[in-house]
Amino acid sequence: MSLRLRRIAVDGFRKFREPMAIEGLTDGLNIIIEPNETGKSTLLEALRAAFFVRHGTKNQLAQSFAPYGEAVGPEIQVSFEADGAPWTVTKRFLRGATIEVTGPQGKAQGEEAEARLHALFGSVRDTSQKGDAETYGALGLLWVAQTDALAVTAPGQIVRDTVRSTLEAEVGSIMGGPAYKRVRTRVDEQFARYWSPTGQKRERQNEVRERVESAETAARDAADRVAGLEKTFAELEAARARLKVVQREIADDTDVQTRKDLVASLEVARAAAQILATRRAEHEAVSAKGKGLEDLSERHRAATEACDKARLALEKARASRTDLGEGLATAKQRLVDARAALENARTARQDARAALGAGEDRVRAARRKTGVTAARKRHAELVELERLQGEAKTLAATLIPAKTIELLETNERAIAESRASQSAGATRIALTGDTAGILIDGEPAGPGERTLTSRAQIRLGGAELIITPPASATSTDEALSSALKKQQSALADLDVADLAAARARNDAARDAASELRTIAARIEATTPADENIGLAAGASALKLFIVELADEAAAGEGELPDIAALTNALEAADTVLARAEGAQDSALAALRRAEEEDAPLAAAEAGAASDLVNATGQIAAIESRPEFLSLPEDLARAREQTAEAAVKLEDAIRDATAHDAATIARKIETVDARSRAAGEARTKLEMEIARLEGTIESEGGKGLADREASAREEAEAARAAVQRVTEEAETLKLLRETLDEARDETSAKFVGPVAKRAKRHIERLLPGCDLSFSEDLMLDAVVRGGISEGCGDLSRGTQEQLAVLTRIAFADMLLEQGRPVSLILDDPLVYADDARLDLMVEILSEAAERMQVILLTCRERAFRHVNANRLTLTPPGPAVEHEVAAFGAVK
Repeated sequence: MSLRLRRIAVDGFRKFREPMAIEGLTDGLNIIIEPNETGKSTLLEALRAAFFVRHGTKNQLAQSFAPYGEAVGPEIQVSFEADGAPWTVTKRFLRGATIEVTGPQGKAQGEEAEARLHALFGSVRDTSQKGDAETYGALGLLWVAQTDALAVTAPGQIVRDTVRSTLEAEVGSIMGGPAYKRVRTRVDEQFARYWSPTGQKRERQNEVRERVESAETAARDAADRVAGLEKTFAELEAARARLKVVQREIADDTDVQTRKDLVASLEVARAAAQILATRRAEHEAVSAKGKGLEDLSERHRAATEACDKARLALEKARASRTDLGEGLATAKQRLVDARAALENARTARQDARAALGAGEDRVRAARRKTGVTAARKRHAELVELERLQGEAKTLAATLIPAKTIELLETNERAIAESRASQSAGATRIALTGDTAGILIDGEPAGPGERTLTSRAQIRLGGAELIITPPASATSTDEALSSALKKQQSALADLDVADLAAARARNDAARDAASELRTIAARIEATTPADENIGLAAGASALKLFIVELADEAAAGEGELPDIAALTNALEAADTVLARAEGAQDSALAALRRAEEEDAPLAAAEAGAASDLVNATGQIAAIESRPEFLSLPEDLARAREQTAEAAVKLEDAIRDATAHDAATIARKIETVDARSRAAGEARTKLEMEIARLEGTIESEGGKGLADREASAREEAEAARAAVQRVTEEAETLKLLRETLDEARDETSAKFVGPVAKRAKRHIERLLPGCDLSFSEDLMLDAVVRGGISEGCGDLSRGTQEQLAVLTRIAFADMLLEQGRPVSLILDDPLVYADDARLDLMVEILSEAAERMQVILLTCRERAFRHVNANRLTLTPPGPAVEHEVAAFGAVK
């Protein structure tokens, strides 16, 4: 079935805020060449919306149809032919959403209209938010939006089903009919009871596995309880045997006698410990006294040595500072002299600078006076030039525009033409001789020639002659009168007498305009900048300068100073000053060096004096203490006492070690702990025996052995069920995989016819190639020279060209089945080189002989040579506006 678009009109759709229509689409190749941002892609989106987007939807895609910032209802109207019959679709979205379809069956609106479009194009209702091209059917594949053809993609499910139907006669019965679907549905239902979509075990398998786990757990619990009962009997016998042993230990009185002996030994050990503490305190007191006396003796000796050392250091520092004192005094005097010389040099430099400044001021004043005189003269010239400029501007303003002159000239030509026409169509009479008694329209007529443009009465004595000129003379006269009035009005508006005066005035105005440029140049030359008086360039600066001169005092007269001599004097003063500063810096550096040498000597002298005072004070303080007088005798006596206390302490330690109270106490605690442990063990064993006897009494009559046997049988049955269900699951899985393999094998039969049709076109682009299609009819790889190249590994340009060619192949197959087919490409072949571009254009031109092809492109140069119907995006004519208005009125 052929599908041919004839006319597309949109209003309020995205960037088309105003009505726009494209008409004149023909059967073959149509090319719309427009620059970027003119709405080519929007036009294709509007087409898709008109045919496939439900009018009442308010999803994200429909919301994007409205122009940004406007609350309007986007409208699309498309006229087309399907199988030779005319159709019209008019659709409005969002505000006042409506649809009207007119076709061979008449008009339809609302859902009925949407159903007719779906039936015509083989599409289904789109429920997505952003638009799903796969629901558009064949046209979703063949109407290619911008960049969609940059990669080879598989056709949608609708197109694949349609192609399978087309090829069914070639490949025979397919595994995909109703019988297959019923079997496959039943298998999938059973499969779903055993396996998840990802191949994980579920439902039936999980149930039997849980049964096995539950049965095995019950069997283990029963066995554990039987084993536990048997273990309880063994534990009861062991507990009774341990109880007998503990009772024998408690009956033995050996530990009682041992504890009595240990208590007696503990009293002796405590007395020895008391004696040891006393001896240790005596020894510490004697030792502390001896250490105090030794420390006092040591401090006296150290203070004496420090005093001698400080005295020697002080004498040495004072001798060194005496040697350095003369050099330090000389350096200080040199610095004083240098500072005086520097002050004199600074005073002389200030006097020289002041003299130079005064001289420069006088020179500047003289230069300013000269500059002011010249400025006054230029100001007078400027005033005269500005007067001439004003007159020239006034005269230049009288220039009459060229269009007005052209209008006057046109009026003059109209007057001349009217007069010529009047002269050609009027009646002329000539009177000669005696004209007395001759009246024309009641007035005496004199001799001469006269032109009559209207009816005239001529009385000749008693006779009357009526002359009626041709009818055209009246209209000519009226035209002349109108032209004269129009010209007079125009001249009056310009305040000129005639066209010559207007031209003369224009000549004078042009001369004045030329004179203005000359005067402007003269003004610019007359008003230069003058740095001597601080005057900037320009007429405004000169006027302002002259005004501000009103109160300026006149410069004094007299001979100007010698600036060069004053500058030399200042330079000489600078030299003297620099030398004085250098001498001062030298004297200061010498003084600083002397002071740096004296500083450590002064610090050493002060430190030595301080150390001497401290050492002398310490010696006096130590010698003033009362114990210092008998320090040697006291120190010897303290050493003897310390030795005696140490001997007594050693004896006490030996006695205390022989009777260790802590060890004896630990032994007593051990005996007590053993007794307590035996009592606690007897109590625990009696409790344990009672518990075990109770357990045997309660568990012995429950038939645990029978329960264990039953649980073991249930576990074996559950394992058998698991094996059976597993075999069923594996069988269903194998059956499903076998069905898939059979379907894939049968579906592979379609690849041959599809590849055969696509190869007709692709071999022209890639000679000698073989094609490999996937199960979903997508071109998967191209085989060249025995090497398979995946489409994703090919260049962008080749992928785009293969995508277009495979779409043409699918379009041909759909045409064979009588489906409505047209091909629309938005900005196609953007990566094609010149040679491939020419080949692709040739293939598209051939395809246009079988179907309508529309190219939307911005590349005018690339398609300039193509023989095709060329169209532009233009606003609609009056007829379109009338139709849009009528459509709005109906809604």
